[in-house]
Amino acid sequence: MTTSTLKQTAPFGEDMSDGEWQARVDLAACYRVVDYFGMSELIRTHISARVPGTAHVFLMKPDGLLFEEVTASSLVKLDVDGNVIGDPAQRVNKAGFTIHSAVHMARADAQCVLHVHTRDGTAVSAQKDGLLPLSQHSARFHGDIGYHDYEGIALDLDERERLIAHLGGHSVLMLRNHGLLTVGRSMAEAFNRAYYLELACQVQIAAQASGAELIYLPQDVCERTATQVREFGPLGERDWPALLRLLDRQSSDYRH
Repeated sequence: MTTSTLKQTAPFGEDMSDGEWQARVDLAACYRVVDYFGMSELIRTHISARVPGTAHVFLMKPDGLLFEEVTASSLVKLDVDGNVIGDPAQRVNKAGFTIHSAVHMARADAQCVLHVHTRDGTAVSAQKDGLLPLSQHSARFHGDIGYHDYEGIALDLDERERLIAHLGGHSVLMLRNHGLLTVGRSMAEAFNRAYYLELACQVQIAAQASGAELIYLPQDVCERTATQVREFGPLGERDWPALLRLLDRQSSDYRH
């Protein structure tokens, strides 16, 4: 995982690993970057990160914080049964827990899970055919999107089984009539997927709104594009340091 550098200064016990602190800093940065690019929704939607060296322990923002308020030390650590590890007064959004715990339970490769309710992403999720092969942005996701039908606000833990089944081995899950979800081996990778998925959705909505006849990319071109993107190496690795510099020019308080 591409990392930022900061010596731990938060008031945690000395038993916190360097890996966990770094995950906290990067996750707080991811919240801030998502907000910067207009992909947040008040205190709703969430990003989570697995605590390094653990199987099913992860970090999420506490319920009630805006993305722009999240810091490394404010994140809640909990397990997939919903047990908070640390301050018992900390709470997370119940629907967010259902969705994120499902992925962390099933996908050992999911260091980061990112879920948003963007306008265009949600609009595309409400279309029967989902993401269409209309742009280079959409082609990069060819064969890597699962679809999960809306069941209401995700408060029932039994929905986790269906979320896991519909995500399968994909890196993207389009939550029908709801929003977008991406997973990554790092915060950088999950954000990169979410950013370009949202761009693909924006292009689709704009193209459809034009009323012009649409040109669909051939399947073989989509396959080639998706392969080319995978061959570039870890997604977002080169973007992430630049994004951290962008944040630090505004404020570095997310690191604390």
